[in-house]
Order: sequence, then C-alpha cells, then structure tokens
Amino acid sequence: MESPEKKIDQDWKETAKKEKEALNKDGQFIPPEASFNFFVTTLAIQASIAMGVMENPADGKKEENLPQARFLIDTMVLLRDKTKGNLNAEEEKLLENVLYELRMSYINKTRGGSQ
Repeated sequence: MESPEKKIDQDWKETAKKEKEALNKDGQFIPPEASFNFFVTTLAIQASIAMGVMENPADGKKEENLPQARFLIDTMVLLRDKTKGNLNAEEEKLLENVLYELRMSYINKTRGGSQ
C-alpha cells in the first residue's frame, strides 16, 4: 500500500502539471473544471501542507499548523456527512480514503511519530 505522503504528493504533482498545462497562449491561467474529486483533493493538499507533510507552494517551506490541519479534516468529515447518499461510488471512495490517510497522518503527528 502506498503511504499517504506518497499518494498526496503524487496528487499534488499531477495537479501542478495540469495547472502548468492550463495556461493559454497568452500565459493566462485557465482553471480546471470544478468537480467534487478536485475539491476533495484540494482540501487534502491543504491539510497535508498544514501538517508539514508537504511544502507550502507559496513559500516552499514545510511548517506545521496542526489546529489548521484538524479544522480541514473536520471540514471534510462534515462534507462527507452532509453529502451522504448524494455521491457516486468513486467520489465516496475517494473521500473515505483521503479521510483515512489524513487521519492517520494527523494521529502520527500528534503522537510524536515521524512521517
């Protein structure tokens, strides 16, 4: 099984590549199509940055902000609960898997483990 760090890091790289490809000929950013999976992945990336698992793309630094990470994870739990019965199987599986990975990383960080 792939570690959460590798999975999220790979998602981040794919997102960055798509963003680079999304520039039109004038260099203007063309945002990706909005989707539930993209939204969940974006929240997961933000949580990973807050846990210090990934570098912040704004400044290239890894810094921990565990209360912010907890807030993002709790927000995703709220999203899961409020969308129950309205997601397709792929969306539901992605959300559950991402929540599991983020929770395990958070527990590891708060209990003094290493990633």
